[in-house]
Amino acid sequence: MRSTNSKPLRLLRIVRSVDPRSGGPVETLYQVAKELQREGHTVEIATLDHPEAPWVREFGLPVTALGSRPHGYGFTPRLVPWLREKASGVDAVVVSGLWQYQTFGTWRALRGSKVPYYVFPHGMLDPWFKRAYPLKHLKKWLYWPWAEHRALRDARAVFFTCEEERLLARKSFWLYRCREAVVNYGTAEPSGDPVAQQRTFQNAFQELKGRRFILYLGRIHEKKGCDLLLRAFAQLRRHNPGLFRGPQELRLVMAGPGAEPYIAELKRLTEVLDIAPLVHWPGMLRGDLKWGAFRSAEAFILPSHQENFGVAVAEALACALPVLLSNRVNIWREVLRMGGGLVADDSETGTFSLLSRWMALEPQERRRFREKAAQCFKAQFTVRQAASSLVKEVCAR
Repeated sequence: MRSTNSKPLRLLRIVRSVDPRSGGPVETLYQVAKELQREGHTVEIATLDHPEAPWVREFGLPVTALGSRPHGYGFTPRLVPWLREKASGVDAVVVSGLWQYQTFGTWRALRGSKVPYYVFPHGMLDPWFKRAYPLKHLKKWLYWPWAEHRALRDARAVFFTCEEERLLARKSFWLYRCREAVVNYGTAEPSGDPVAQQRTFQNAFQELKGRRFILYLGRIHEKKGCDLLLRAFAQLRRHNPGLFRGPQELRLVMAGPGAEPYIAELKRLTEVLDIAPLVHWPGMLRGDLKWGAFRSAEAFILPSHQENFGVAVAEALACALPVLLSNRVNIWREVLRMGGGLVADDSETGTFSLLSRWMALEPQERRRFREKAAQCFKAQFTVRQAASSLVKEVCAR
């Protein structure tokens, strides 16, 4: 596209939705857009949300909402003509996600044009999905050759957020062909007073004040290994009852949005496991409540079966909070190499190993993990690095 990135870029970002409940990519989109604007670039955002959706108004940046339906595939007849008209005023289009209309619609609008587009799959080509949901994978196969395959094939580049994601993407579908690029990905360092943020969180959840707790923060979803975590936590209680006595009795915090039936199923599981009083469900945390949770926790845990990046992992590291990860979180190698946390298999045994190994550490060892966690974030996962890497790749092509 350009041989140099000395001139400001005009970028158009297209996503299915800016609903914060849809996960970490929405937060990163916001943070990277703000950083790019600080650097003098122009960033516009378009979504398939309904224009009256509350999260469109509350996003914090101008959003063109082109949709008419709140859920599902997101087809809207407005996207293609709007994008064809808009494209003449931008240098590049970056679209996020697969299997919904924003990517196929971008291909329909821009194929054969002089305006390049780039795609972030955000882990949606991970072969875990075809093992976990074989019927859905069959449905995707019927759709793949004439839609997503073409959108990826004709993109100027397909952006992967780590090397692990790039390699896994090759294993889901034949006819896979694209120009691959690995870009930095990250989030903003938290602002505000850490002590005040801790106080805000503890005042909101008095039952956790002064207690040790392990923090899960993210979507409450079966792919995240939430059931494994509850079973492993119960196993920790059986094997090490001393952790669950006295005023610092260990707790587990399960923070995040999710489908009510699944959350209810998990809560019933805590009753069966006899750990219900030890598990807290504060819902989705934002702002100082979120940062206060990170700053108050003993460690962050994510035993996910499939996780492309894990923005919450980067946020935990930014707060000098060590992370306990499954080896299905695609950035586990980077975290392990920098010493920012512990890693195990995405199984009940592996999750129990994470918890028990962490709790067995001496205080000075935990302090060293905190130092390494902060170093890991600054070395690899800042929003400035993410913005710079995106601009560099767009300009190089």
